[in-house]
Parts: sequence; structure tokens; C-alpha cells
Amino acid sequence: MKETIKQLELFFKSSNFDRGIRVGIALALPFAILYALGYFEFAIPIVLGAFLNAPGDMPGSRKRKINAILISTGLTMLITAIILFAKPYLPVLLIAMGVIAFFVSLLSVYGFRASLVSFSGLLAMVIAFAVDKTSLTAILIQVVFLGVGGLWYLAVSLSFQIIFPKKDQNQLLSDTLHLTGDYLKLRAKLLSTTKKRDQYLRQSFVFQNQINDKHETLREVLLNVRKRSGRSRYEEKQLLIFLSSIKIFELIEAEQMNYETIDKTFKGRKEFLKPAKQLNNVMGDHLIRLSEVLMQNDPLPRKDELLTALDKTNDSIRDYIDEFKLPQAREGALILKNLYDYQEQLLEEIMAIRRTMANVKEASKVSLKRQDASQFLTLHEYRLNMILQNLSLDSTLFRHSLRLSIAMLFAYSLGLFFEIQNTYWILLTIIVIMRPSYGLTKERSKDRIIGTVIGAVIAVGIVLLTQNQILYAVLALISLVFAFALIQQNYKSAAALITISIVFVYSFINPEALEVIQFRVLDTLIGAVIAVVANYSLLPSWEVFNLKQVLIKALKANKAYLHATQDLYQDPSSHTLAYNLSRKEAFLAISQLNAAFQRLTQDPKSKQKEFQLIYEMVTLHQTLLSAIASIGNFIAQHQTTPASVEFNVLIKRISNTLQGALDILEQTSSQDPIAKAKADEAQEKLLNEYKRLAHLRDENIKQGNEKLDTETLHALQEAYLISNHLGWLVSLSDNLKRSTKKYDQTILQLE
Repeated sequence: MKETIKQLELFFKSSNFDRGIRVGIALALPFAILYALGYFEFAIPIVLGAFLNAPGDMPGSRKRKINAILISTGLTMLITAIILFAKPYLPVLLIAMGVIAFFVSLLSVYGFRASLVSFSGLLAMVIAFAVDKTSLTAILIQVVFLGVGGLWYLAVSLSFQIIFPKKDQNQLLSDTLHLTGDYLKLRAKLLSTTKKRDQYLRQSFVFQNQINDKHETLREVLLNVRKRSGRSRYEEKQLLIFLSSIKIFELIEAEQMNYETIDKTFKGRKEFLKPAKQLNNVMGDHLIRLSEVLMQNDPLPRKDELLTALDKTNDSIRDYIDEFKLPQAREGALILKNLYDYQEQLLEEIMAIRRTMANVKEASKVSLKRQDASQFLTLHEYRLNMILQNLSLDSTLFRHSLRLSIAMLFAYSLGLFFEIQNTYWILLTIIVIMRPSYGLTKERSKDRIIGTVIGAVIAVGIVLLTQNQILYAVLALISLVFAFALIQQNYKSAAALITISIVFVYSFINPEALEVIQFRVLDTLIGAVIAVVANYSLLPSWEVFNLKQVLIKALKANKAYLHATQDLYQDPSSHTLAYNLSRKEAFLAISQLNAAFQRLTQDPKSKQKEFQLIYEMVTLHQTLLSAIASIGNFIAQHQTTPASVEFNVLIKRISNTLQGALDILEQTSSQDPIAKAKADEAQEKLLNEYKRLAHLRDENIKQGNEKLDTETLHALQEAYLISNHLGWLVSLSDNLKRSTKKYDQTILQLE
């Protein structure tokens, strides 16, 4: 019960509920005022204008939000005018429908924000079919008041941002910390399990993609170049929490180890990994609690459990050495020590978040220069050239736009032929649930149908029990507020609430509400079927054939990250910024690959060609990234020896192998070959250097010098990590090249 109350409190304090309230006020206020004043005919277009332009109000910089809503307002006005003027002329109307549906949906090439503006345009086209205006004056009045509604919604949105300026940022930070905590706990499972490791790895792909999406939005909000100089103390706090969350995520990625080596080294000894696993769980739970504190303003949780778990992890290293004795225990002890170092760094970042949230004045200030910060922003290309580049059947969005246009024309023609009363409801269902991905379209269709039926049943029950129009108006508004609040979190519930809202609006205006309900359910079913069938049969875009460009981007990003790590090893002071930028690009590229893989899993089983091969490639890319991050993190956190010739030779060997995989996908040849024997010799020398240091340590122990100084420990850690991880990277890159070649032969060449 206590947990349920806490979750309800978090929901009501969330920016999602805040957004629902914004939409509710933007719709209810003009409707109530104009209705009371007797100008009901003006209330409808203003309310519609506000409703149509609400989708563009997403978290992000104020400038981009304003631009999105203004563009959306202009687009909805233009499309409404075109459809209303074309309605009396069926051939013109059909052409207008097809052209608008195609080009407006193609706006999604400009990114997620543009896709929401695109949705507003498509929604305006559909709703225009429900508007009964024929004269020039009536149409112009409708269009003008739609624009007024859009500007009114913008004013409401900006007002909320002034009153609650940090609501979106706090929600994003809270969501990010919560996801990161869950991800850290998942990593704990990966450490000791063997049976469910594949299952947990697939879950990790989802977390990585979700966290990267949050980071991208937060970068736009918090790192965007500001015209005014400086930042407020509150903005400084948010930025500090964000930067620590990024470091935690990157440390979690770097913490991924060679599980085969761990399984082999700790076979029958997994109890020595339990303290590290427990520490991950404790830190994960702490991050989740901090995410809740951000929204609830509760006292910070106690840190005792964190410190106790860290001490136990450190003790497990000594216990391992005491039981298995040196030198036999050295490899296992170094693995535990490296793992402990990662976790200690993780705990330092969690403590930094605690200090920031506690308003400790001594908390570090952000020293990132403005010109450096701007480099971490992902810039979107808004030139017309982006549209032109996608005017090809090779483009997934081009296929989707064409498919959507055909589906809508077919649905409208079907409505005309069978004289369906509200064809626009079928069209509405199509634009709401149809997505470029078949799997997502199918899932949304199912949720839409179930939600609509549930909403219809609830609405019928209430309509049969009471005939109070004031109650209908109140319930319509409340259900709409909650629908907008839940639409990102639970689409099925949102669909049910939207249905309830629509039914009550009709009941308020028209007493024949039950007839409305049965037609809404039927039209939703027809629209869902058309959307799913169209996605499956009209220029289908199966993810297995769309992976090529995503794989190319991932290979290029990992290769660039590898070279940036090499540069960092040569001179950390001069290459830190370049390293951080390449790391960010690599994480984003792998996140996009993970997202593509998730879409693949949603395709029909018959279309998931070479599923195991693709899963292997995605896993190899992810592990490659983690191995590079592990080396880079060690270099950044320790005083290292100069990079050896052998290190550079092996980096070149790995880089050439990655380039070989790229050449296969791009059908090019640009390798600078390096002799395998030379690379093997370099690897052997690195391993011998570790053995030499280990031998010296053994000699010291024999002479009674059992105390290990920090310099010797770091030297052993460095030699062990560099030799093992470079060997691991050589193996990973070789396997990736082989898998890429097989992917090319079994999928691309047969496409």
C-alpha cells in the first residue's frame, strides 16, 4: 500500500501529469469562456487548434519548443484550408490527401521533434474531414481560429514553463537516474549468472537505448549554448547531476568484463563475486531512491549501506588471496581489484550526486567551456536536401510515407463505397498507430483496440447510469488530462481514456451517445486492420535489411573511439576532450544499433532472417565498445606508463580488422595490412611484460616484502588489463569481421 501511494505521488508530481494539465487548461478554458459568452461556434476551432498543436510541446530547449509549435500551427492551418477547399471536388481531394499524407509524414526525417509536428499535420488533415464548412468566409474563420488556438496553446505552455521552469529537467534527470539504477542492477546479474546471460544481455540493449535517449534530450536542455552569460545555482546543480549520471553510465559500460574469463577464473568460486554483485544492487537501489527524492523533495537516503557494501567488496579481494595464495590467486585478485576500482568510481559519482542534491556549497562547479559543451550536442540537419536524399525506395521513411498515403486513400475510398458515417475515425486510427516498423504498428494496433473497447465499456456504463451533461463535460476533461499524461507511459490506458473523453464530448453535444460508441469501436477495428495489413504487404520494410547503415555507423564510431583511446594513452592532457566526444558518438551509434535490434525482434518470425547471427553481431559491437571503454577509463583514472610500440601495433591490427568489416559492407578496399605474425609477436610481448612484473612481485614476496605499494599495484593492473583487453579486442574484431562477412553473404547479397 505504501509503495502504491508513493508511485501515485510520483505520478502526480511528474512532468507527464503536468503536461496533461497544460492540455486540459488549454482546451477547457477557451471552451468554457466562449460557451458561457454564447460564442460556441468560435470555441470549437480554437480548442481544435490547441489540441492539434499540443504534440510539439516536448521536453527540450525553449527555442526549439517555440519553433516546433509555431511551425506546427502554420502547417495545421495550411492543411486544414487545403482539405476544406478541396472537399467538394473528389478527384482534387484524393490528390490532396495523398500528397499531404506523403510529404507531411516524410518530415520525420528531421528527427523526433519533427515527427511530432508531422503528426500534428496529419491529425489536422483527418479532423478537417469532420469540419462542415463550405463557404470561403466560414473556411477562413475556421483556419484563423485554428491558428489562434495554436498560439493560445503556446502561451499556456510558456506560462507553465515560467511558473514551473525546471519540471521537465527534473523529470528527465529522475527518469535517467531510475533507468541507470535498474541497469546497474541488471549488470549485477550478468556478473555471476551463466544460464540467463543472453536474456539479460538483450534486456541491457533496451536499457542502453532508453538511457541514451534521455541523455540526448538532457544535453539539448542543459548543454545548449545560452545567450545570457553564466548559469543559476539551480542550473548548475542540474548540470552536475547530469554529468555524474553520464559518468555512471559510461562506467557501467566499461565495467563489462570478459565473462568467459570470469567464468573460467571463478569456476566453483563464485561466492567471491557476491560482494561485488551486492554492491551493484545497493548502488542501483540508491540511484532509484535518489531519482524519487528529486521529484518528492524528501530527505536523502542514508549512505551507510553503500559504504558497508564497498568495504565487503574490498574485503573479498583479501579473502580470495588468503584462501588461494599468491601467485595462484593473482589473476583472480586483479580481476576483483579492477572490478572494485570501477565500483569505487561509481560510488564516488553517486556521492557527488548526493552532495549536489544536498546543496553542499563545496560541490564541484562545472568547468566545461561553452564552446566545448556545444560540441556534445547532436545537431539536426534541417535543409531541404534531407528530404531529397530520402526520395528513394531505399529509405525506410520513404516507404512508410508511401504506405501511409496508400492506406489512407484506401480507407477513405472504402468509407465512400460503403457510406461509412465517420470515415475520419478510421483515418485517425491509421495515422495514430501506423509506424515505419511492422512490430510497433502491430503492438499499437492491439493496444488501441483493447483500450478503445475498455473505454467504450466504461463510457457505456456511465451513460446508462446517468444523463447529467455537466458530469459528461467534467469526465471528458478529466479523462483527456489523464490520457495526455499517460500517452508516453501506457498507450493502452491512454487509448481507453481518449475513447471515454470522445464519448462524453459527443454525449454533451448529442444525446445519441450509444450509437457513437458502437461506431467508434468498429471504426477503430477497421483502421487497425488496414494499418497492420498495409505495413505487412505494401512495400514492407523488414529490419533485417535496414541494418546495413546502422552497422556501418557502429563500426565507424567504434573505430574512431579506438583511435581516440590510443591518442589518450599517448597524451591524456591533450586528448581528453576529443576522447570524450568520440566516446559519446560511439555510445549513440551502439544505442541506435540496439534500437534497430529491438525492432527486428518485433518483426514476424518468418522475417527475422539469420536472427542468431545478427544477435551475435550486436553483442560483439556492444562488447567491443565496453572493452575500449574499459581501457580508456583506466587510462583516464590512473597514472600510466608511456604507450608501448606493441600497444600501437595491436591497435593498428584491431583497426584494420574493423576496417575490413567496413569494406565488406561498403564494398570498398582501403586496408593498410599488418602482418599477423607481427601482431601476434606484439601480443606475446605485452603478455610477457605482465608475467615479468608478476615474477618480480613473486620474488619480493619470497624475500618477505609482502606489502604491495600503490605504484607496483597500478603497474600490474595496467599490464594485465592492457594485455588481456587488447587480446580480447583482437578476438572480438576478428569475430565481428567473420560475422559481417556472413551477414553480407546470407542477407545482403540475397536481398
